[in-house]
Amino acid sequence: MLASLAMLWGLPPRVSGQESGRTSRTAALERSLRAIVEGEGDVAVAYENLANGEHVFIKGDERIHPASTMKVPVMMEVFRQAEEGTLSLDGPIKLKNDFASIADGSRFTIDAADDSEMTLYRHLGEERTVRELVRLMITESSNLATNLLIERVTAARVSELMKSLGAGEIRVLRGVEDSRAFARGLNNETTARGLATILRQLAARRVVSPKASDEMLAILRGQKFNKGIPAGLPAGVSVAHKTGSITGILHDAAIVEPAGRSPYVLVVLTRGIQDPSKAQELIARVSRVVYEEALGQ
Repeated sequence: MLASLAMLWGLPPRVSGQESGRTSRTAALERSLRAIVEGEGDVAVAYENLANGEHVFIKGDERIHPASTMKVPVMMEVFRQAEEGTLSLDGPIKLKNDFASIADGSRFTIDAADDSEMTLYRHLGEERTVRELVRLMITESSNLATNLLIERVTAARVSELMKSLGAGEIRVLRGVEDSRAFARGLNNETTARGLATILRQLAARRVVSPKASDEMLAILRGQKFNKGIPAGLPAGVSVAHKTGSITGILHDAAIVEPAGRSPYVLVVLTRGIQDPSKAQELIARVSRVVYEEALGQ
């Protein structure tokens, strides 16, 4: 059954021990990547060449807090519901900063000082379109936009969509800054493999519809935080990606689209590196090695 599902979704097979379908090039790439991440906190890597299926997973199935990479699944569910006709991308959502904890229903607010996008807080009570909130959630990682969208589409339906895409290990339980839920261990989860799975599906235009996939890819290409995977690439290489960071955690998950070369998915999740700049440098090093060794650059 698992093998048939893997074939249906075009997923690399999950095997214990060594990954199947190895080539000397991917084996060498894995050795290089392990040399980079060894001793650098807890680092998970997923690499998949979208043309030939070559792949490397290092701690690919280790569960970790996704930080803001969970905003990609939220975006996907927004577009799914738009396709279904239950919401309009051009429909309005009133801006508010008041949300219910999933722990006990108590109310909480988001601290604007901890948000990377602050303009929405100056316009509480006004309306913004769903499409604009999605853009801010992804490109500027707006926490307020995220919570407004999760409240509209529901976390449960986001997680259901992840299962349908073959990435059930991605669990979205709640929005951002729900401290009561955090204290009770009610947290979102992901794996490097799970994020790679949904990005591969997106690159193949199989998320919601080809048109929706194209629009989501365009939004991801507008990402404004580019010190991770893009920093390891030559100037001008197109990257559709989403970063995420909280204390001691920093991630980047990307579809890399080199001109004239095979596109590939690269996910790097880091935990336990307390200096964000060091985590960014590590992700950029991983990105550079993948670009140079996997593509023969």
